[in-house]
Amino acid sequence: MTLSRFARPYEVNSPPRRRLVVDHISLSFGGVKALTDVSLQVEPGKIFAIIGPNGAGKTSMLNCICGLYRPQHGHIWYGDTDLVKTAPHRLAHLGIARSFQNIELFNHMTVLDNLMLGRHVHMKKNLLTALLYWGSGQAEEIRHREFVEHVIDLLQIQGIRKQQVGALAYGLQKRVELGRALAVNPGLLLLDEPMAGMNVEEKEDVARYVLDINEEWGITIILIEHDMGVVMDISDTVAVLDFGRCIAVGAPDQVRSDPAVIKAYLGEQE
Repeated sequence: MTLSRFARPYEVNSPPRRRLVVDHISLSFGGVKALTDVSLQVEPGKIFAIIGPNGAGKTSMLNCICGLYRPQHGHIWYGDTDLVKTAPHRLAHLGIARSFQNIELFNHMTVLDNLMLGRHVHMKKNLLTALLYWGSGQAEEIRHREFVEHVIDLLQIQGIRKQQVGALAYGLQKRVELGRALAVNPGLLLLDEPMAGMNVEEKEDVARYVLDINEEWGITIILIEHDMGVVMDISDTVAVLDFGRCIAVGAPDQVRSDPAVIKAYLGEQE
């Protein structure tokens, strides 16, 4: 059997495929309820989209999963690990990575350097070998660079690898941020509006990359996106939040025709 040139590079410590279970999560900021008794289940290897009007609690949900927010009630299970009780810096070791709604790259660094930062969680060399750059330190650096080259090929950014990120167009910066998350070699990838601010052609490119990441690398993806056409085309399951509550979960066609979803997006019919 011939492997795709986009096949996921092998790593001894590749993360296992785990189910994510959000179990009755509630999150408040003072008197403001961002999430109220939300429960979701994301199966391994699937694309799970979270949609809803502005202020529905979508990003708050992602922030709870990745440890930026601590919900007051409920649990978030990733396999046998409760993420609510897990330190945020441990999530990368569990195989969880994310991109942000607002670009969070190091603008003064090159594309390649930004991608290599995603490999830090896998680096085992000590300070001495890193400074001297010889022996096992050099061999490890080469292995990480090889992994990053797979990411560069997947996202088709070969021509900009040595350019400073701050000089790139917005759409390319978003692609680099996606690449840095992939460099972690995640089992679960959280994407917060990866297509925001893009034109139609750029959105089509990113949608294709998301499908390749899911199909070729087998990564579970939780996606927040406002473009309903993209969401319905590429998602296996869609959850709808409205004012912090989950009002619908199901297959795209099922959710699209749900009266509660139509009401949330279009308002009451006269």
